[in-house]
Amino acid sequence: MASSGHQGHGHAHAGQSLNSLAFAATVHCLTGCAIGEVAGMALGTALGWSNGATIVASIVLAFVFGYGLTSIPLLRAGLPVRRVIPLALASDTLSITTMEIVDTLIVIVIPGALDAGLTDPLFWGSLAVALVIAGGAAYPVNRRLIARGKGHAVIHAYH
Repeated sequence: MASSGHQGHGHAHAGQSLNSLAFAATVHCLTGCAIGEVAGMALGTALGWSNGATIVASIVLAFVFGYGLTSIPLLRAGLPVRRVIPLALASDTLSITTMEIVDTLIVIVIPGALDAGLTDPLFWGSLAVALVIAGGAAYPVNRRLIARGKGHAVIHAYH
């Protein structure tokens, strides 16, 4: 997402509206969350972990992958780790937290979702529904953060 005229504040960048920046940030964050969430749920389910341990694993992995997807391009851009870590935390924490709260609550309230096996369509369907709704919940959060020069706005100059 290269753009011109970035001044380090949250105004929409040349050629991109605030809405499209927020959508891109949400999709980016949702990708990391989805990878971690699916990996954690699949791992816990396959290994027969308790629902609590499986949920914790999926949340931890969602943060790991979410921060990782932000960090890798920044590291490739030549930023040192000591600079990347605070940028990743600032850009993704609220978005990932929002997604994980919504996603986890939805999976918990869908009857049988936590007890479904890996071959059960309910396992995959509940995750898909929960992630889509979680992305929808995170979009206004990301939009507001970017409008204020926070969230993904702090890393946009490095992409």
